[in-house]
Amino acid sequence: MDRNFDKENFKEKLEASGQFPMLYMFKFIVPSGKENEIAVFFPKNEIKIKPSSGGKYVSTTIQAMMETPDQIVDIYEKVSNIEGIISL
Repeated sequence: MDRNFDKENFKEKLEASGQFPMLYMFKFIVPSGKENEIAVFFPKNEIKIKPSSGGKYVSTTIQAMMETPDQIVDIYEKVSNIEGIISL
């Protein structure tokens, strides 16, 4: 994630947002062709893909059942290694 990402603050907001386990929506924008790199982290979930109008980028939306806030933070940290990714 972003170097300025406040992991603890994000985790607190997740904890305050509802009861776990919860269905959490992940949204990422990646350069075209990188969507398979995101799929690795969500092997059992449907990934909705929408190409940008220019075709250079792909928007991905994944809904996944998350057991804990730490699980959500962990996924964001792992996908941050994908070149060109933007986490929404």
